[in-house]
Amino acid sequence: MLAKLGKNLEGKTILSNAVILDRYVPRTITSDIALVGSGAILIAIAAQIQVPMIPVPMTMQTFAVLLVAAALGFSRGAASTALYLALGAVGLPVFAGATALKAAMPTIGYLVGFVLAAALIGLLSERGYAKNPLKLALAFVAGSAVVYAVGVIGLMAILGIDLQTAIQVGVVPFLIGDALKAALAAALLPIAWKFTK
Repeated sequence: MLAKLGKNLEGKTILSNAVILDRYVPRTITSDIALVGSGAILIAIAAQIQVPMIPVPMTMQTFAVLLVAAALGFSRGAASTALYLALGAVGLPVFAGATALKAAMPTIGYLVGFVLAAALIGLLSERGYAKNPLKLALAFVAGSAVVYAVGVIGLMAILGIDLQTAIQVGVVPFLIGDALKAALAAALLPIAWKFTK
């Protein structure tokens, strides 16, 4: 089935229904603001579900970022994660362990990586990746790689550790958990698409 052509807020022709939420929520400025805010809140709630680890806790944050990005698409997914980062930057306790940015500084690279990963996953989702479990899993792997890369750079800069140590403490402990979260998220959206006509 061909997607319908529509106009975005700037008047440019776009594919409508590119991401799953577009099938249920008409694109307006009000709905976009509401979805971006809801995505940021979902990420903040997921950040509180955690297994404390040093220097980076294991949370459900990544799972929420993957789902928000794939469900909202490029601009709204990136905006949700950027809003989440901004809320912590102004002092709201939205990061893991109900902390704000000052207490979460060792994880700043991961937080910035979330925004970049959401943009990438959202873009791929708009290209139809969210309808296929394998393609969506690949999108999540690419997004997770972005989060890890920026996170490792942040650990090296803030903690003054070398690359090998940063990978050992900031990547290796999270690989299995993130793979499971990505697999779960990659299974959910294509199933949702199957029930959406």
